[in-house]
Amino acid sequence: MRTSIRTAGAVTLAAALLATACSSTETEPGASRTTPVDLGNIKLVSYSGCDDMLAGLRAATAKQVGPWGLGGPQIMYMEARSDVATARGKSSAPEHSTTNVHEAGVDEPDLVKTDGNRVITVNRGVLRVVDAATKKVTGALKLVDPEQAWAPADLLVSGDRALVLFSGGGIIPFGAMAKRPASPGPRYVLIDLSGEPKVIGSLTPNGSHVDARMIGSTVRLVVRSQPEINFPDAGPDVSENERTRLNADIVKKAPLEAWLPKFETTDAKGVTSTGSVKCDQVSHPAEYTGSSMLTVHSFDLSQGLAETTPISVAADGDTVYGTGSSLYVTSNPRWWWPRPIEPPMIDDAPAPTTTAEAPQVEPTPAEPTVTVTPAPAPTGTPSADGSVTVMPVPAPTDTPAPAPTDAPVTVTPAPTGATSTSEPTPEPVKTPVEPPEETEVHRFDIGAAGAPRYVASGKVPGRLLNQYSLSEHEGHLRIATTSTSGQNSSSAVYVLKADTLTKVGEVGGLGAGERIYSVRFIGPVGYVVTFKQVDPLYTLDLRDPAAPKKTGELKITGYSAYLHPAGDGRLIGLGQEASEKGRTLGTQVSLFDVGDPANPRRLSQMFQKDSGSEAEWDPHAFLYWAKTGTAVLPLNTWNGTEQTNGAALVLKIDESAVTKVGTIVHARPKPAGNARFAPYDPGIRRSIVIGDSLWTVSDLGLKVNALNDLADQAWIPFEQTS
Repeated sequence: MRTSIRTAGAVTLAAALLATACSSTETEPGASRTTPVDLGNIKLVSYSGCDDMLAGLRAATAKQVGPWGLGGPQIMYMEARSDVATARGKSSAPEHSTTNVHEAGVDEPDLVKTDGNRVITVNRGVLRVVDAATKKVTGALKLVDPEQAWAPADLLVSGDRALVLFSGGGIIPFGAMAKRPASPGPRYVLIDLSGEPKVIGSLTPNGSHVDARMIGSTVRLVVRSQPEINFPDAGPDVSENERTRLNADIVKKAPLEAWLPKFETTDAKGVTSTGSVKCDQVSHPAEYTGSSMLTVHSFDLSQGLAETTPISVAADGDTVYGTGSSLYVTSNPRWWWPRPIEPPMIDDAPAPTTTAEAPQVEPTPAEPTVTVTPAPAPTGTPSADGSVTVMPVPAPTDTPAPAPTDAPVTVTPAPTGATSTSEPTPEPVKTPVEPPEETEVHRFDIGAAGAPRYVASGKVPGRLLNQYSLSEHEGHLRIATTSTSGQNSSSAVYVLKADTLTKVGEVGGLGAGERIYSVRFIGPVGYVVTFKQVDPLYTLDLRDPAAPKKTGELKITGYSAYLHPAGDGRLIGLGQEASEKGRTLGTQVSLFDVGDPANPRRLSQMFQKDSGSEAEWDPHAFLYWAKTGTAVLPLNTWNGTEQTNGAALVLKIDESAVTKVGTIVHARPKPAGNARFAPYDPGIRRSIVIGDSLWTVSDLGLKVNALNDLADQAWIPFEQTS
């Protein structure tokens, strides 16, 4: 999922809880290969009709219900290559960069898009169009009320149509007033850009946004929903076992409509209609829980949102990966499982005074000169507005303690005629069964126009990091995951047949005691970075799907959180430098020579002390313009007491070295009205190239600099829109 939770608090919570939710598969430390696992094949099964569907969903969901309803604790969770981009669309458009995406030709939502002639942004609920030649705002459209402007939003653009993706709701802050109620889920708004920007349609599904992909002008939206079943409170005197039984009875009586995903569409005239996925458009794997539905909406931006041809699968999902012909959605059933968090080790050195950082991976004594140690947040699904970077803490145990209960003791009556003299005996509470640590994979065929075709489902052991852990190549899907058991962990790459998702090969034993921090597949070669105290960069030979093998390994301090191809035999790594004990020290950008797969080498390194970059967990924030060897990334630094204003770090990367060119900064926000403090500013978020100019984007505006020497050319502020 690039599932976006764009607040620093959400990133912190996700980092701590997602990473500590892992432990299942036994892995022998130091093993050269993981123990073979029977992956099986989750066969696709169609319902024979609506009655069969209802019976199956009721039975499956009833097994998942607990004393408080469905699901675990409510936890927020979180989710390339720009190369030389040629002009697209109008022939007069100058050469320009495009969004840094995983697969060429498969566009991904982001907060800024350009066709070389225009720059389109969505920021704090306002869409703006900027003319690249005059560097003037030519159109602005407010899409939400001011109190909802914080909601995360992204863009997909094709020709004169833009789709704005609001990934979640519109929570109204305490004391604020709104003209319309907040949306309970995501909202997708279609904009006509041919003149003054105007809304010509919207889609509002019930559920939560997972991610989207666009090929040409065809968009595939992935939405996750849960059954709408009301579980009344049974009262304070009812035990958990009895609550569970009552809730299961409610599930068994729920109507089919409780599961069928619903949505609302609005046309250009403002006419609203409601609909739901038809039961003959719902499929399911042979094994499923019934507690979640994945729905894929498909439509052509040039045709509008009147017909989205949705199909659904009784499955869960949180990560999306797309190619020109396939759409993959994956999930880990244990993402929500509650885990205790190991308290961090205490340094002998004085504690930093800042509170902007989160617990580190395997905290160790700090280097003498380091006062603050930022670290990157995980990718996944996901993306964050704040640039506070965090690292997850390993789980201290492989079995979670049962959740405490406030239910009163239930007295078991003595048999008739007998006299009870014993103390009341508590009714035993069912111990929750921890889901296996495995990743489920669902494949949709999107090679034809219209609705996708659900092809197959499968599963692999362990947990994947993000969409870059997946890669389809010559009829096979490669998946990199980390499996943990207590304090032990190991990573592996599995190769599945794309048409059936059955396993044909695997290579394991990568990074014993560590977890995956980044993955990149380039053709028949794979690169995997694991980390705990040092960073092994593994090179993998994947030419034979049945016998993939590790060919090389490079151990250096720190790690790369994102890997980017940089031409023949070269690989760029962006992440954090670290001490020999694993203490993160600041942002590093490395250039690797991977021309000899058996002997990968680091040729050069740029290190910025006490810093972090959004690009470490969101590759959309990274720009590589191969024509000039220019790389740009957002950079936030800490001065020991506070985070400084975010800048854009500009680098020159050639065949053998990484060199710092300079930094670009935007104006800092000022307090509004009588406010004592200025609003939070995450700093520069994105960068794009148009012709000979480098454009940078922040919440405050756009800045244009010369690409060759970074000389200032223009500042385009984002004025308030009434």
